[in-house]
Amino acid sequence: MNDPMMPIESPSSGEFETVEPLQVLLYYNYTPITDAETFTVEHKEFCDSLGLRGRILIGDEGINGTVSGTESACQAYMDWFASDSRFMDTEFKIDPTDEHLFPKLSVKYREEIVALHLGEDDLHPRDLTGRHLSPLEWREALKAGSPGEDYVLIDVRNDYESDLGHFRGALKPPLNNFRDFPEWVRETLADKKDKKILTYCTGGIRCEKFSGFLRQEGFEDVSQLHGGIINYGKDDETKGELFDGLCYVFDKRISVEINRTDDKRVVSRCAVTGEPSVRYVNCALFSCNGRMILSEEGEAQFGRFCSDECKARAAAGERSSVEVPGATGEPEFDDR
Repeated sequence: MNDPMMPIESPSSGEFETVEPLQVLLYYNYTPITDAETFTVEHKEFCDSLGLRGRILIGDEGINGTVSGTESACQAYMDWFASDSRFMDTEFKIDPTDEHLFPKLSVKYREEIVALHLGEDDLHPRDLTGRHLSPLEWREALKAGSPGEDYVLIDVRNDYESDLGHFRGALKPPLNNFRDFPEWVRETLADKKDKKILTYCTGGIRCEKFSGFLRQEGFEDVSQLHGGIINYGKDDETKGELFDGLCYVFDKRISVEINRTDDKRVVSRCAVTGEPSVRYVNCALFSCNGRMILSEEGEAQFGRFCSDECKARAAAGERSSVEVPGATGEPEFDDR
């Protein structure tokens, strides 16, 4: 337990009631699940019974989720994983939170829990993946040489994620779908198969499959950051060193801090002013909802729109989250 349960006064009765602190859990496990579609239905019922909220994807190859709930509910959820031989080696990344980070619970079946779309060449990370590096081993690997010369450092996330923060010297593919990475690799890295390859992502799940794909393509020396950026930021030895900016997360927080050293930098810039900013919002035009880095000053100048076209469509009456183009306001949470 991070904090004792705090008493608050009930507005209706004036009496005190106990509110239990909340947590957020980030996890995945590549493990075969028989009749995964039935398991999906049953798992949702179990999560509902605990009062959890979040997003969980389940497939024949495993489970991938982020959920928030009370400390006791989260503990019961982790205890259930530990009691099942299929999931008992699941690693949870745990953070305290002041509020639920999702408006509801979504548990869905998918053919892939992260969609690389390799078709007949699909692989299972239990059978083929890259070497896992602990946070300390990762930092040592980064400091052992120069990116581009001694190793190739690949950010295995979408461009809107890496724009907000990344490891120094990383290749940041200009892609916004994980399924586009194989083509990018074949077009960009075909002559790097004898190089040392270092890969990282948010929590580790994308690298599990991506590093296996690289090995399948003939890359000889492939490693991945174990537990991803989130785990690296939690490590008390590395303290997130060499990660610049913030880490994008797919919940209401939008981003979390990773680098806890004195050497930290803002790498993202406002789309309007060009000045450093870490404020990520969604375009106010509902039909667009595109992500962008926009400072409060930039929003005051241009409105919360990602383009002249979106601004003009809102001015013409198309539904948006602001009544008047250029008005300021808090961005709506994108629950897609």
